Amino acid sequence: MIKKLIAPTCVSLVLVASLLSPVAHGAQRPTTVPGCTAVTAKSHKPMKVTEPMAVNKNLPKTMTLVTNCGSIVISLLSKQAPLTVTKITTLAKAKYFNASLCHRLTTEGLFVLQCGDPTASGSGSPTGWKGYADENLPADKAANYPAGTVAMANSGPGTNGSQFFLVYKDTQLPPNYSIWGKITSGLDFLVKLSEVGSYTINQSDGKAYYATDGNPIQSVEIKSVTLR
Repeated sequence: MIKKLIAPTCVSLVLVASLLSPVAHGAQRPTTVPGCTAVTAKSHKPMKVTEPMAVNKNLPKTMTLVTNCGSIVISLLSKQAPLTVTKITTLAKAKYFNASLCHRLTTEGLFVLQCGDPTASGSGSPTGWKGYADENLPADKAANYPAGTVAMANSGPGTNGSQFFLVYKDTQLPPNYSIWGKITSGLDFLVKLSEVGSYTINQSDGKAYYATDGNPIQSVEIKSVTLR
């Protein structure tokens, strides 16, 4: 099951460098965000977590992603999206997101960092989960996913799993992605991350190129998640 918001945009073929050093010629553009440390996480198989089928009546109010670049604090919309928050916080309590990489950054047309896939491939989902219903969908209008929004990524109705995206600049999308949180701290880091940009690997030459939709040049690792 492919967990993506939309099909990838066209890649901007501006040479970055080799696979191991996406921006070797870094004099023209920054390659890191100040304050970030090196990542230690590697892609891995999603762990098995028992899926809750009923809404938890005692849901936490905040979820903090502790990353190698600082903390991103999310206010949970438990009243508007109780099922989604139940699923996501169950995964967080099981440490499902720990030591995982955020695998997708988009910088044109839509403005998001996508995380929540331990495989870092865009296709990972909790082992054994079948997908669950959408909720708290916005209206179909301009900027219906404003800066600070946290929502589920999916591949169609009722296919939600563990992948989610963090919106750092007002974005318009089809109203198909459950909104379950609002960033209250850490949005400034996401903006800086977008300024560094993303890259993809050209399969013909094995080299990395700047892209508007690809892997973040500044790698982002979710080290742990805390709930309060």
